[in-house]
Amino acid sequence: MMMQFCDQPTLQVNIKICMAIQYSGLLNSGMTRLPQKRPRTRIEDLRRQELIDAAHRVFVTHGLAGMTTARICAEAGMSPGILAYYFHGKDEVLFAMVRQNNRALARDVTARMRRAATLWDRLSAIIEGNFPAEYFHAPVASAWLSVCAASGREPRYARLQRLFHARLASNIASALPPGTPSDQTRRLTLAIGSQIDGLWLRKATDTGLDRKEAIALIIDTARLHLGATQAALLLRTAVPLVSRGAA
Repeated sequence: MMMQFCDQPTLQVNIKICMAIQYSGLLNSGMTRLPQKRPRTRIEDLRRQELIDAAHRVFVTHGLAGMTTARICAEAGMSPGILAYYFHGKDEVLFAMVRQNNRALARDVTARMRRAATLWDRLSAIIEGNFPAEYFHAPVASAWLSVCAASGREPRYARLQRLFHARLASNIASALPPGTPSDQTRRLTLAIGSQIDGLWLRKATDTGLDRKEAIALIIDTARLHLGATQAALLLRTAVPLVSRGAA
């Protein structure tokens, strides 16, 4: 009886130790870890890009509300179910498309800014870059209006809008002489940004609105806000080499 009394707790302790060692071994071997996300292959990246490009073409034709999975896949020449393999639903490919377009616009503005010789050239480049000739058409303007409308209910689109406005503010500040009062910079940024948005809105219904006319209107606004003296200063002030290309 004494033997049984002594062996039972010893056996229980040994079982617990063995289980602990076994569990520790599983942890160290990685058997209990969650599976890692599989990296995408080059063909998958190509397919994703084809779907994003197709989404852009559908977007220009039908606007944000008219973008369906079937239309996107048909435009890409793929079966309707393939989109779910490369994206987590239609909303993800739409967001990827809007983000890609914003990045393309930013690259164009940056390229124009790098070619600017004076601060006035730089400010003009920022304004011109927001009216790309290949996109300033009524169908594209109507489509982009649908994105602006969606920003009120879709946080991701709202975040892209805030990033766009922050980038515009930073670019305009870089085109002004050092020591420009922050309040003046803010008013100029608001005036230029509001006119950019407003003229794109106008283009959706006014097919006669010309790109050059839109740019000239905003440049006139910039001159009025800056005044003749400061506008002349921008015309004769070279862009510092360290700030070229900032966007």
